[in-house]
Amino acid sequence: MARQNYQRLSPADIDEIWSRMRAGHAVKPTARSLGLSTSTVRAYLLRCGGIRPDPRHRSAGRLGFEEREEISRGLAADLSLRAIAAGLGRSPSTISREVASNGGRRGYRAASADQHAWARATRPKACKLATNPVLAGIVAAKLQRRWSPQQIAGWLKLTYPEDPEMHVSHESIYRTLFVQSRGALRKELTAYLRTGRVIRRVHGVRLPDGRGGRPGIVNISERPAEAEDRAVPGHWEGDLVFGKQMSPVATLVERSTRYLLLVGLPGGSHKADVVADALAAAVAHLPAQLAKSLTWDQGHEMAEHKRFTNETGIQVYFCDPKSPWQRGSNENTNGLLRQYLPRRLDFKTLTQVDLDAIALELNDRPRQTLGFKTPSQALAEVLH
Repeated sequence: MARQNYQRLSPADIDEIWSRMRAGHAVKPTARSLGLSTSTVRAYLLRCGGIRPDPRHRSAGRLGFEEREEISRGLAADLSLRAIAAGLGRSPSTISREVASNGGRRGYRAASADQHAWARATRPKACKLATNPVLAGIVAAKLQRRWSPQQIAGWLKLTYPEDPEMHVSHESIYRTLFVQSRGALRKELTAYLRTGRVIRRVHGVRLPDGRGGRPGIVNISERPAEAEDRAVPGHWEGDLVFGKQMSPVATLVERSTRYLLLVGLPGGSHKADVVADALAAAVAHLPAQLAKSLTWDQGHEMAEHKRFTNETGIQVYFCDPKSPWQRGSNENTNGLLRQYLPRRLDFKTLTQVDLDAIALELNDRPRQTLGFKTPSQALAEVLH
């Protein structure tokens, strides 16, 4: 098989790639617009982990190319190293080391000396996780428990408040995972991230277009103010997540504590009567202070919302069409759930016991929005 020719990226190409990545363009059209192969652009982004490397620059204290040319002229004029140093305002030892390491008085050339110095300056600084194996081990263990880098960073500060050496930012964790040259964390640990990605990607935003309205519902604008500001517990957000062959599971997230309930649907059905019965059974055990309202999107599965309200006393409010951010806690939690309930899995193979175990693990993961408490801890504080 013929070997594919390597295409070297020019500085202009690199600038254009990062400009397009920030604008949300995909790799293939970016490569096509630059006249490059898709594999070249993708390989470059993988090496960088989707994070643009900091541009290289010369330290102000280092010799520049113009100074090296003056050294070369001084040597050609048979000046002493001390005289050359005085003319440049440099220490004689600096000039002596520069000449000795680049061919001596007879072999010194400004251009080659500058190239060698630039090449030697590429040695990367070791990241914190590479120099602290104990910290790296803790981070790796938490990643394997599907904690996000933000959760890990926040938990470390709470657990080791007096030990800065055991603190690391979530950005450092991401960079250590994504940038291959760092090597302090195994690349395979990216599989435990919620997205499973190996490079950074820009998130796009879909705006609503006003379609999909449905009469006979109570709009979210009528929801009590106490639910909006999350000051009072008992207001829930709900949705369905689907697996292979349209197998659904209902998710309920309490707005103030982010506590999660997973509800299996009999027979994998998401008909309105089945959903209403399953949700009513799931919330039947809730204390009155935790059973006040439920916010849902305008899916057909909640067509029996009036019967659900009559049986449970929980008022159902409906989001505006195409406005998932109005159920932001639920949408975020559904994203976390994809680590446990991927789309390729047939959810009909799971029992309620399985779903309860998944909910328990998620409820024991710290959340940044809770000050890195867990939803279970937040709920316990509310109840007591």
